[in-house]
Amino acid sequence: MSKLTTLHEFIVSTQQDFPFATGELSRLLSDIALAAKIVSNDLRKAGLVDHILGAQGGQNVQGEEQQKLDVVADAAFIRAFENGGEVCGIASEENDNFLAFTSANAQNANYVVLFDPLDGSSNIDVNVSIGTIFSIYRRVSPVGTPATLEDMLQPGTQQVAAGYVLYGSSTILVYSTGNGVNGFTLDPSIGEFFLSHPDIKMPENGRYYSVNEGNLQDFDPTLRAYLAYCQSNDNQTGKPYSGRYIGSLVADFHRNLIKGGIYIYPAVPAAPKGRLRLLYECNPLAFIAEQAGGLATDGKQRILDIPPTELHQRVGFYIGAKLMVEKAMGL
Repeated sequence: MSKLTTLHEFIVSTQQDFPFATGELSRLLSDIALAAKIVSNDLRKAGLVDHILGAQGGQNVQGEEQQKLDVVADAAFIRAFENGGEVCGIASEENDNFLAFTSANAQNANYVVLFDPLDGSSNIDVNVSIGTIFSIYRRVSPVGTPATLEDMLQPGTQQVAAGYVLYGSSTILVYSTGNGVNGFTLDPSIGEFFLSHPDIKMPENGRYYSVNEGNLQDFDPTLRAYLAYCQSNDNQTGKPYSGRYIGSLVADFHRNLIKGGIYIYPAVPAAPKGRLRLLYECNPLAFIAEQAGGLATDGKQRILDIPPTELHQRVGFYIGAKLMVEKAMGL
């Protein structure tokens, strides 16, 4: 039996990929893994412990009903980042404003993290896979001072690392530091992540499409034509593609990353700027997709090139296999 590589061993072995780092990024990735283990453990108990299942009774800044586990997960990641000492500030989908940590260690830290602590949390009560999405940037404000809004509003091209955690039949951490994509599966018996999906490559083409077809009449003609192509015998496979829409972004993206497919959440008249968040969802997944050989656009331009203007900015989102995204855009 070959030796399994732990996440910690893998992180240490790839530290040389960061000539500007002295171990901080490696420790930060370890902090993310720790918080993911805590959230994964809480999710496993969600049907048994009343105080973490169901709606919180309020709304987040997006106007969405907060689930109790949204709040639990948000707190777990913020605590990990603040205690780890490698982050000067964070921005989260669950909070109105960014948070600048006040300790001396934090103000001397080099990184900021933007994250969605529990994407797809409305699916918790029906036991559907959900996830955490994260994005890491080097700060642009002076070291030794509090984090600023400018630190958070950086284009996706400036990400130094990004990834997600999928809480499903198993808990999987997938991330990239700009040198390919690797996935790690949690062994809950010993609380350790092991390398299970090395050097992930997204197929250039596929036969899965993920879109909420209940909104079909609101889609623009180009997208409706693409969906008709997906459902016809005239596509590249010679038979209709398979529609797979979980309604949990991380789960839909992960399937397409591994098997080949496209995920589409377009801008529509009711949401002309789109519904998904650029900083917390689209930028990090676009980074992963491109590192794996895929594409991500808003239907017209590359996601990573979109300049952020506000923390909770929304965009349309086309992401997946390169040839499928190009076809969906009418290229």
